[in-house]
Amino acid sequence: MRRVVVLLAVLCVCDGIKFGQLCSGNSANSRRTSDGWGDGHYGARRGTREHKGLDIVCSDGSTVYAPFDVTLNGGVIVYTDAKKAAINNGINLRGEGLCFKLFYVQPDRLSGSVMKGERIGVMMPMQTVYRGITSHVHVQMCDKSDPTPYF
Repeated sequence: MRRVVVLLAVLCVCDGIKFGQLCSGNSANSRRTSDGWGDGHYGARRGTREHKGLDIVCSDGSTVYAPFDVTLNGGVIVYTDAKKAAINNGINLRGEGLCFKLFYVQPDRLSGSVMKGERIGVMMPMQTVYRGITSHVHVQMCDKSDPTPYF
């Protein structure tokens, strides 16, 4: 009797959920690759720690959009370092069964519901803190799992 090997497609736990456009000027949600400050992929080294998010290119001052219908769940303080106050904001969001945070965004508001594609805030001036970095929105899942499958 011959054995038949059946290959099954690995189903993504994301159930086909994909983030819509996050930032004006970046309709494809292009990711930050490598620059003088490091890499933008999940798991990139940050000295002794790992990068727990995914960086999506976004120019300073650009409009940031809801990637799908979301509920806004308060603000995020990114740093404890006062020297980084210019970019020390973000927002907690829930939608499509996901809980995630967007760093370096000055939110228009901190609660309520927003529809996909509606403005949720503005990209903060990253160049004032990290001169020469590829300005970006940092996307971090609330449980710090890898957000890459959703892009």
